[in-house]
Amino acid sequence: MSNEENITSIEAVHNSGGDSSDALDLVPEDPDLTEDLKNLTIKRTFDTKKLSPKVTKRVLFLKDIQVKHDELEEKFLEEKAALEAKYDNLYKPLFDKRYEIVNGVVEAESEKGVPNFWLIAMKTNEMLANEITERDEGALKYLIDIRYCRVENNSRNFKLEFLFDPNPYFKNSVLSKTYHVTDDDDDGPVLEKVIGTDIEWCPGKCLTHKVVVKKKPKKGTKKVNNIPMTKTENCESFFNFFKPPEIDEVDECYTTMDEELQNLTDQDYDIAVTIRDKLIPHAVSWFTGEALVDENEYDDDDENDD
Repeated sequence: MSNEENITSIEAVHNSGGDSSDALDLVPEDPDLTEDLKNLTIKRTFDTKKLSPKVTKRVLFLKDIQVKHDELEEKFLEEKAALEAKYDNLYKPLFDKRYEIVNGVVEAESEKGVPNFWLIAMKTNEMLANEITERDEGALKYLIDIRYCRVENNSRNFKLEFLFDPNPYFKNSVLSKTYHVTDDDDDGPVLEKVIGTDIEWCPGKCLTHKVVVKKKPKKGTKKVNNIPMTKTENCESFFNFFKPPEIDEVDECYTTMDEELQNLTDQDYDIAVTIRDKLIPHAVSWFTGEALVDENEYDDDDENDD
């Protein structure tokens, strides 16, 4: 039986003036249903086959409403993407002007440029500050701009670009990070893949690794020219951001990502969204600290609402 036929039968019951208790299919509490509800948090699914025929018809009616909602939502996302693209074009001249003033291309007043503009702006944001080490600061002083653009006109796919002046740390003039997001999951957007720039480090300047001296050799072990043994280890650095967690192909039977990988992926995406939605559009406010005050006031309002 089609959804329309089911809907017609439901409306017929309503319009016929039938007994309201019959229309609602009121029944005494079902022990089996009660047990199913208790186990719902574990199973995460509900067996609709246990519903009565009348309730099943109503569920089909609700599914038809859901389909109509999803059609409207799809239209909303299309219009939202077009509107965002329109304003991205309007923002661009403003960001270009900001770039020129920050980097001394043009003079706003007598002095030229704003030293360490992006480093200070980033360190004012708590999430980004937690990613920046003292060793990173030397390289980030050469950061001259951070830009954001859409990928393939998709409202969810986006790229972040970090532009650098020539510096003694790496050869790249641009470090980028691209996020590809799909809408396949019922719970919302799903991160499909992330692509970061391979950084071409100058000799001895890599900030994502450190050289450590191995443990001293045991007594009686011969030393080689008295040269200490060393090894290279990974270390904390903002520049690890450009080497994203690897998202493997997910098997059809196993859709749950490893918990540790999931946490790393979530954190990586949160940092990217913070840069895209907070830092880039409001960089001056982060540089002056005004954005931090606004965030604290917003948090206070949330606590008062609770």
